[in-house]
Amino acid sequence: MAALRRTGTDVAAAKVGPDFIDPSYHALATGRPGRNLDAWMCGVDAIRPLAAKAAAGADILIVEGVMGLFDGAADDGHTASTAHIAKLLDAPVLLVVDAGAMSGSVAAVAHGFSTLDADVRVAGVVLNRVGSDGHEALLREAVEPLGIPVVGALRRDDAFAWRDRHLGLVPVVERRAEVERSLERLADAIARQCDLAAIAALAATAPPFEADAVPLPRHQADVRIAVASGRAFSFAYRDNLEALGAAGAELVPFDPACDERLPPAAQGLVAGGGFPEVYADELAANRPLLADVKRHLDDGLPTWAECGGLLWLARSLDDHEMAGVVDAKATMTDRLTLGYRTATALTGTPIVPAGTDVRGHEFHYSAMEPPGEAFALRSRFARGRAGFASPTLVASYLHVHLGSRPDIAERFVATVSGAARRGKPV
Repeated sequence: MAALRRTGTDVAAAKVGPDFIDPSYHALATGRPGRNLDAWMCGVDAIRPLAAKAAAGADILIVEGVMGLFDGAADDGHTASTAHIAKLLDAPVLLVVDAGAMSGSVAAVAHGFSTLDADVRVAGVVLNRVGSDGHEALLREAVEPLGIPVVGALRRDDAFAWRDRHLGLVPVVERRAEVERSLERLADAIARQCDLAAIAALAATAPPFEADAVPLPRHQADVRIAVASGRAFSFAYRDNLEALGAAGAELVPFDPACDERLPPAAQGLVAGGGFPEVYADELAANRPLLADVKRHLDDGLPTWAECGGLLWLARSLDDHEMAGVVDAKATMTDRLTLGYRTATALTGTPIVPAGTDVRGHEFHYSAMEPPGEAFALRSRFARGRAGFASPTLVASYLHVHLGSRPDIAERFVATVSGAARRGKPV
């Protein structure tokens, strides 16, 4: 993305699946918002509208895949995979192969991926972690009989080992200057070792399509909503923020690590995901804000908290005292909880009424005790209850994408407006 942008190409970006962090890198590389294309959470009918929204005004849309090409939701192993999205968009696939320990076997890998599903069009190959000129020659010779062009060969370089932690890449907001320098070095290498013109030509083989506009919420009321931001709370879908804005919300960011009060005149609160466990010392030390949050939430300030926001509102996170709004303790574990969930609200919440289903995604190493009883969760391999809710509060591990659910933004803004009419803003 960064290398193509240097050529004067207006590059748009999207990420397959529920990832928050990769789109922040995309935004830095392209200068445009990063978007998500998730066929499980949003449904297959939403993918073309969301892709069209992401690509609006751009010369090229680059969609980064998720996991392997054919790895999708556990329900059927296919839905929401990179291959599934490619078929929905009729888009060519650029297959990146880790060739670090291969020579002739690279042909078997490329052949297998290109023939497993005839509707998935593998149009080019990029060889990654190539060791030398001789290694590259062997790899190219192996792939040539397949008729799939090799459009790049990126050399092995320890400098390209990316910074990460337990939930993936370190978010851009934490190390922006360092990430910018890394992107420059990577773009230099891509420009030297990949045929950008050939890659752009492959993208141009995607046929045009018509798509309806992404459904936007109807304006409910003019309200002011505080949004937790900063290094500890950087997980937010751009489409969600825009949906809340369309419903009438003025979104006011604040940093829970250092701001001592919620933004003035805030009438609602959104606390999304992130890494509160990494910044637990700073969050716990900000007692004025935690007290302010508890006071206002106890008074009925409408609040929507997801994952990291749930930990922040709990009584404690490991040994750190938090806001105490949610009567539960959060503990970091060595067990990853990961996957799509269908959640049925068992009580009325600010985002959906009782009995309503919501599709979302969980990705965390923490656990809550007690887990809560607000939602009945189900997936192919698990069922249970979790989350906390009241008419003015919803706090759970579930991340929800509003690409096909304008009703959720409408209900939350309407809840905020109704509470504001009955009480006092922050």
